[in-house]
Amino acid sequence: QRAVLEAVDELNRDLRGDILIFLSGEREIRETTDSLKKHHPSQYDILPLYAKLSVSEQERVFNPKGGKLRIVLATNVAETSLTVPGIRGVIDTGHARISRYSHRSKIQRLPIERVSQSSANQRAGRCGRVAEGICIRLYSREDYEARPAFTEPEILRTNLSAVILQMAVLNLGDIENFPFIEPPDEKMIRDGKTMLHEVNALDKAGKLTEVGKQLAKFPTDPKLARMLIAAGEEGCLHELAIIVAGLSIQDPREKPADKMPQADAKHALFRHPESDFLTLLNLWNLYEEQKKHLSNSKLRKFCQDNFLSYLRMREWYDSHAQIMQVVKGDLKLHPNTTPAGYENIHRALLAGLLSNIGFRHEQHEYLGAR
Repeated sequence: QRAVLEAVDELNRDLRGDILIFLSGEREIRETTDSLKKHHPSQYDILPLYAKLSVSEQERVFNPKGGKLRIVLATNVAETSLTVPGIRGVIDTGHARISRYSHRSKIQRLPIERVSQSSANQRAGRCGRVAEGICIRLYSREDYEARPAFTEPEILRTNLSAVILQMAVLNLGDIENFPFIEPPDEKMIRDGKTMLHEVNALDKAGKLTEVGKQLAKFPTDPKLARMLIAAGEEGCLHELAIIVAGLSIQDPREKPADKMPQADAKHALFRHPESDFLTLLNLWNLYEEQKKHLSNSKLRKFCQDNFLSYLRMREWYDSHAQIMQVVKGDLKLHPNTTPAGYENIHRALLAGLLSNIGFRHEQHEYLGAR
């Protein structure tokens, strides 16, 4: 953080303009925001920018008001996805959270890693678009030159179960023999197949099962799709379609750094005491009830007052509609019309989460099911 503060001071001496600082995540942005507010209490308008930020807070970045200079603290979302107007100075810490499948833990993670040379160049290109700009990298030239030229392709760092499933449906042959430009690692292929065996999408010979054909129809991860198939058997398809759609999108609950207690209090209104999954169901039911009676503008206000993202709630609805189209159209299944019980819902969920079960071991440690 000291290096960031010194870089801001240097840019302040060399140019008068807005500054964009690239940081690795939300926590780093909050900590740096606090430091900058102490270091520059009134000189700059200090604005965070990351994916989970509410729309109103993002609008402050793209629709500046007042004559103050701005310091925008952003994740790699500002590299290519979004263009922040009026930036004259960039400070690049050289790190980002990069989605990567962990062979050891069998989950998709977001570890902090050094960015590639191409990402560093993208960051530098964010300044000087309307006037001369300066980019300060908080790492050496030797460090830059030792970095990979490009970010590793996603197929080398993601779970391959969905890819393998679609290849099986399309009769493209074994993934090991497919002419990928960047062939995935054998461990990743093995993990992808293991997961498909786990959800009964492939048989012992590696052939596509009837369940696998059904899973491939859903616009979701195979694990989530497996929950829906089980829900049909458990009589809780109505509830699981809502929950799975909610798990397919980014969490619609918002928790601004300066209003966490207020957000927690509002979210407690629909929190289930025994299940995070049923909390999602409670939130859907609350929103659904409001949606029946409120206009779009009042529904937006309801979301704002309850620290919910209106856009993500709409995305949730769209995801649910796609799932129901497969359920009723392709699979000819009929959702339950009476509320399902706690046990039925969680049995259906477990069908897609077998490898996520933890066994309690000695000394309060947990072992994975695999």
